[in-house]
Amino acid sequence: MPEQSNRGAEIRLDGVSKHYPKSIALDDVTLTVEPGEFMTFLGPSGSGKTTTLNLIAGFTDLTTGSVRIDGKQMADVPVHKRDLGIVFQHYALFPHMSVFDNVAFPLARRKTSKSDTSRLVQEALDTAGLNGYADRYPAELSGGQQQRVALARALVFQPKVLLLDEPLGALDKNLRERLQLELRRIHREVGRTFVFVTHDQEEALTLSDRIAVFNDGRIEQVGTAKELYEQPASLFVAGFIGESTMVPAASGSGFAVVRPEHGELFASATAVPVGMQSVPVTIRQSVYLGSGWKHEIVLENPGLADPVAGVIRGVEELDWLTGSNTPAQLAWHPEQVATLAA
Repeated sequence: MPEQSNRGAEIRLDGVSKHYPKSIALDDVTLTVEPGEFMTFLGPSGSGKTTTLNLIAGFTDLTTGSVRIDGKQMADVPVHKRDLGIVFQHYALFPHMSVFDNVAFPLARRKTSKSDTSRLVQEALDTAGLNGYADRYPAELSGGQQQRVALARALVFQPKVLLLDEPLGALDKNLRERLQLELRRIHREVGRTFVFVTHDQEEALTLSDRIAVFNDGRIEQVGTAKELYEQPASLFVAGFIGESTMVPAASGSGFAVVRPEHGELFASATAVPVGMQSVPVTIRQSVYLGSGWKHEIVLENPGLADPVAGVIRGVEELDWLTGSNTPAQLAWHPEQVATLAA
């Protein structure tokens, strides 16, 4: 949790649902975001994560349930009175305004004095890494710089909550990764509550204090990156967070979730050490990645309609490989894997 977490607001969702005539976008979601926490809503398209963000912001009306910010019921509070900073994927900057004026816009609407505006804008620009850019215009900035302006504008009036709807989605991979680190730094510095929406699980793992994994209008699990990766509560979470191989359990009721770093490959069943469990697999191909090897595998006769594919990583080359489609044994220590019901 951030050091200055008392400066953020608590967000509490109780039994929140959003129904449309022919569909249910969100169904009975209950969640508490702690003051000063960086909470990420993660899930595929249509899972309900953006709908939840819009309900917090007030852009969408609830069907059932309640949203409270710092204990205050939001049902009758309009968007502009919820004390929320909002950053979208599309920056929505005013092209005819300088960076200074873009950032100052929320203060002008609040009739902030000139002296306070000048100070607050400069502080926001410094926080966003834009010192020296005040007189430039959006067309003179890169995509990453424009997103920083949008972030500074959302922070300038010092809201207790910042909502971010896939703000890095339009950026290239390298720039997105740099701005992820910047967002972590900014969150620590300002100590506000951040609620971040993404479909990118690596981004969620990088940024978050906790992650709420959405699927089909519900929250499947809430936890830290470590908890979700090592102790997934469902097959959906296990498959969505990181890579894994779902191995049917020996009893036939459920699956062992073998992560790439916990599985080992052996040439035969007799080579598997005592104490490890194993199943026959085929190694489709092995790729050298510099830091180690990546082995793509498929389970033989897994008892399912479709083959079960997976990935295993190792440091050493498998000198017994005979080429593509080599038969092998996938083995793991039972205490290192999660076992989930089907």
